[in-house]
Amino acid sequence: MSHFIKYLPFHIRHLDESSSPTPSPTSPDDNEETHEYDAHNVLLLNITLILCVFIAYLIKRNRFYAVPESAAAMLTGIVIGGLVRLASPEQDKLPFLYFNAEVFFFLLLPPIIFEAGYTLRRKSFFANITPIVAYAFVGTLVSTFVVGGLVFSLAKMGLTSAVDETNPMESLLFGALISAVDPVATLSIMGSPELQCDQLLYSLVFGESVLNDAVAIVLFKTFRKYYAPEDPDLAGSDIPSALFSFVAVSLGSIIVGLLIGLLTSFLYKHTRLYEYPRFETAILFLFCYLCYSLAESMELSGIMALFFNGILLSHYNSYNLSEISYITAEQIFATLAVVAETLVFLYMGLSVFNGAFESWNPLMSFMMLGFCVLARASHIFPLTWLVNRCRSPSNKIPMKMQYVLWFVGLRGAIAFALAENMPGPNKQSYVANTLCICIFTTVVCGGFTERLLTKFGMKQPDGVTAELAHNSDPYESLFPSNRLNRSTSAGRIAVGIHGFWKRADNLYFKPLFGGTEGARRRGQSAHGLHDSHETTQINFDDDDDEEEDTEMRRFLDSVGGSEGVERKSRSRGASNSEEDEDVDPVGRYDPPAEP
Repeated sequence: MSHFIKYLPFHIRHLDESSSPTPSPTSPDDNEETHEYDAHNVLLLNITLILCVFIAYLIKRNRFYAVPESAAAMLTGIVIGGLVRLASPEQDKLPFLYFNAEVFFFLLLPPIIFEAGYTLRRKSFFANITPIVAYAFVGTLVSTFVVGGLVFSLAKMGLTSAVDETNPMESLLFGALISAVDPVATLSIMGSPELQCDQLLYSLVFGESVLNDAVAIVLFKTFRKYYAPEDPDLAGSDIPSALFSFVAVSLGSIIVGLLIGLLTSFLYKHTRLYEYPRFETAILFLFCYLCYSLAESMELSGIMALFFNGILLSHYNSYNLSEISYITAEQIFATLAVVAETLVFLYMGLSVFNGAFESWNPLMSFMMLGFCVLARASHIFPLTWLVNRCRSPSNKIPMKMQYVLWFVGLRGAIAFALAENMPGPNKQSYVANTLCICIFTTVVCGGFTERLLTKFGMKQPDGVTAELAHNSDPYESLFPSNRLNRSTSAGRIAVGIHGFWKRADNLYFKPLFGGTEGARRRGQSAHGLHDSHETTQINFDDDDDEEEDTEMRRFLDSVGGSEGVERKSRSRGASNSEEDEDVDPVGRYDPPAEP
């Protein structure tokens, strides 16, 4: 157990640890004491996580938007960390408060990113791909250089000693890490059906956040390669090379993710794994980590590779899975993502009492927060103006929505984890300032999101509200792609690049990797669950007919799935329908359906 414990994010640190790679002999009594000590730490972590998840449930249940779930986990960590500190004032006897950043990147972050790509609403995402890419790529670059330049200017003017005034690369490293936007608190509120958040706004915020994380990590790692504290002049002259390396790493990561996705889909399409759902789900899970670890071992971005891998697997491989594996895999990744996000925000609260604020300068944190606000404004408004010039009048991004986009640029787990990997002697100062900015934006900005949406009218009309809030069909919740825009005529001929891709995809790629054209009946032989529905072909494409929902109902009825999904709503009766209107049976907060 102790060997496993030390790899948990709350790193167990013993006072008698030696720097020698060869462990010293220990007596059985010492091993027993160590085991008991480790067990206490895991117990405390487990209880705290359960408390955070239960608080998140109460917040969602009671629609208490002033404190988002991520902010609640962070505040819970602050309270628990304070109690642990009071119980044991000695700094070096609090292993519960320490975090291993590498475990975050290799264990906790992959499920979050893959789940974001796998459950992505592809139609909304690609319909707004131009502003999303502009904000995520160009905007992150602009933000990095604005924040980095302003921080370096403070050092050059002698206003702070916590920044290297001779090396601009250190300031750019901080600019890259603090440009990682992580609006988990905002998205959890925007995704609530009863708030009827504007669909375009949700798509822009979500799309920017998932790509921005990958871009910020690639930028940080790229600048870190060129960080040379012993030769600051050389580091400054390497900025163009670093930008070229950033572009190469980004493209390479996307290619790796797509290739692994195609390989996985081809394997599932041309084997009979669907007859063994346990192996089917296990191999899918392992291929995801294979994609991430392969990209990282090639010094590419595992995050960017995994996100596009998830999109491609959702497009092709979801048709190759048995129905039971499709549901199981989606729920496993969603559950892992929830636990990982809760754990990270919990730790950020605990870190307040692990000595991170020993080198904290409140004035410096306030100024850096102002730099972040200015940097976000410097790219949101100009880039939106350029994007609007290429969009139809009815599809332009209004000024009120731009204000919301500017406000919801929260900083979170990615920024803090990157700060933990900050090189140089000023690391602790950057960690403290980053943690302060993350706490402020998550608690304050996240808490004001609902009021801001109300003030600027970023909600759907009331008629849409009732339809979205009361249409609690569990089958549409299980398969959100079925409730996307169906207004397009089935006979419409697609034109342009989209039309060319759709025809090529249907004629060549889907028969090879899985999809609508020639798709196998998923899970026919999965333990005989579907013998009575051998003629059923389930189709999950965005433009599918409504009959597919009926077929899925029949399947879930045959295995008892619908009873498990609907038993609570039946027992409570119609009188409680308004109270339960925001319950998502799969635990994922989807945004309102597209009109």
